[in-house]
Amino acid sequence: MVDVVDAFICGLERPLILWLLQEKPRHGYELLKELKRLTGQKLKPSTLYPFLYWLEDEGFVVGEWVRRGRRELKYYSLTEKGRVLLLKVRELFNKPIREVIADLLSATGKE
Repeated sequence: MVDVVDAFICGLERPLILWLLQEKPRHGYELLKELKRLTGQKLKPSTLYPFLYWLEDEGFVVGEWVRRGRRELKYYSLTEKGRVLLLKVRELFNKPIREVIADLLSATGKE
């Protein structure tokens, strides 16, 4: 059976990735750690990396290899096209669903 919380969080992963990348350039492992911290759910690398590659192929992010000691890490940052996409996602969340989410978050669990 599908875990309802996991399914709900799964729907928020992509907007959260965009939001995290607009804060500063990040590498994949850093994104995985930050998503775990924010949601309490562990995102699989097999979910994150294909999405990052797609974002890069579509021009929403740009990746840059950076040497850290003996390792090279690929840091992703939003392009202007990516910022526009994030703005559209924010506009979506600012529509009436925002009120529904606010009400959901303020619920005390009492019926």
